[in-house]
Amino acid sequence: MTKYGEQRDSPAVTAEAEASSSTATKRFWTPGRFVAILCIVNLINYVDRGVIASNGVNGSSRTCDAKGLCSAGTGIQGEFKLSNFQDGLLSSAFMVGLLVASPIFAALSKRFTPFKLIGVGLTVWTLAAVGCGFSYNFWMIAVFRMFVGVGEASFISLAAPYIDDSAPAARKNLWLGLFYMCIPAGVALGYVFGGYVGNHLGWRWAFYIEAIAMAFFVVLSFCIKPPQLKGFAAKESKKPSTSIETVALTHAEASQIKTVSPKSKSQNLVVLFGKDMKALFSEKVFIVNVLGYITYNFVIGAYSYWGPKAGFGIYHMKNADMIFGGLTIICGIIGTLGGSYVLDRINATLPNTFKLLAASTLFGAAFCFAAFCMKNMYAFIGLFAVGEILIFAPQAPVNFVCLHCVRPNLRPLSMASSTVLIHILGDVPSSPLYGKMQDRLKNWRTSTLIITSILFLAAIIWGIGIFMNSVDRSNEKSDDEVEEEEKLETKADNNSVPV
Repeated sequence: MTKYGEQRDSPAVTAEAEASSSTATKRFWTPGRFVAILCIVNLINYVDRGVIASNGVNGSSRTCDAKGLCSAGTGIQGEFKLSNFQDGLLSSAFMVGLLVASPIFAALSKRFTPFKLIGVGLTVWTLAAVGCGFSYNFWMIAVFRMFVGVGEASFISLAAPYIDDSAPAARKNLWLGLFYMCIPAGVALGYVFGGYVGNHLGWRWAFYIEAIAMAFFVVLSFCIKPPQLKGFAAKESKKPSTSIETVALTHAEASQIKTVSPKSKSQNLVVLFGKDMKALFSEKVFIVNVLGYITYNFVIGAYSYWGPKAGFGIYHMKNADMIFGGLTIICGIIGTLGGSYVLDRINATLPNTFKLLAASTLFGAAFCFAAFCMKNMYAFIGLFAVGEILIFAPQAPVNFVCLHCVRPNLRPLSMASSTVLIHILGDVPSSPLYGKMQDRLKNWRTSTLIITSILFLAAIIWGIGIFMNSVDRSNEKSDDEVEEEEKLETKADNNSVPV
């Protein structure tokens, strides 16, 4: 006779309670709420990029006038007595961490649960942000900026595939657009936040506060049970079956089981990474898309760094920072969401995506080129605003191509490789090259027209993608999945044979 206490703790009741709890959790973490969490984390990431560049945090170096009267420096640059070159290296240190770690996290996603890797990355990000606040010299803050980049790398590589899987089919690009809209919004918000906190509490508190904000999402990332990514098997260990149908291994079967050493595991990971890289770069659609993205980002990088100075040099704007910052956040939000919405409306196939990329970039380049030809400042602002809206439209569609031109198990590597290439060959070299060109020409208008004309090349490259034999591969199964299914089918057939 079974006692009441035993019945309460029976496996059936426990399983029912666990199922009920799991259902309640899934019901709370709806796809919309899950994606909202990813968007907020992305916003905080880019707030940090705005913070480090803001006047209140970055500050200025010590200056002296003709009479020998010197004013103390402010912010990071003033406190650590950094030259402009050293100050610029802080941005490079961040990029080193980001670019090195992105493919590493993409490779690790084959061995570990992708969302747990995001949690690990955000933990590194949070600790590094605190470290920036505690830094007492240039080298210390440079190292911590590098680790901020390492932490962000996990999120950049793995968040977009989760959004692509979670979004409704008819609104995939709109949801991606909301995610990428956080880039201009976050940077602009970082300028304001960094300036206010830096001027009132000191530059160190800007890093402490952003770390506190991210700490909540670090805890959340280890508590949420995310949706299963397509192309990735569940990494959680499964308990062995205890049913009466379990058959003991024979001596011959047991002898075939080999213990895999940590060294062979790491070797297998390297071999698998090389195999995935070969598969990724054999995708011609991916290569054309990234080539266009590199060219596009080359111009965007120069605009973001030199835009205010060019505006002041050409039109003598008194508030060039505010004008360009305001235009960027407004046009960035409208353009990013607008491009996503249009792509969802015209049926998001890869050829249609390339049409949108080519057309928006072509017309955006034409409006920006015409804007910098204007002598009247207000005519420039009007034309440039339209141009910026069109130029920001590709933000979500270009990443849609990265996600859908490869098999699901290659999506993190696709996003990581795209990120590495657009920075190494795009915005990182464009700023110094533009500066070198301006030193030679000594004409802001001519320099800006030359850099803007490169957008026409990006439109041409993306236009090539329209005529390619592109296939959406986001629902294809990987070779490993097919092999695993065949093994399971064979095992099922063997188990079905009567003894």
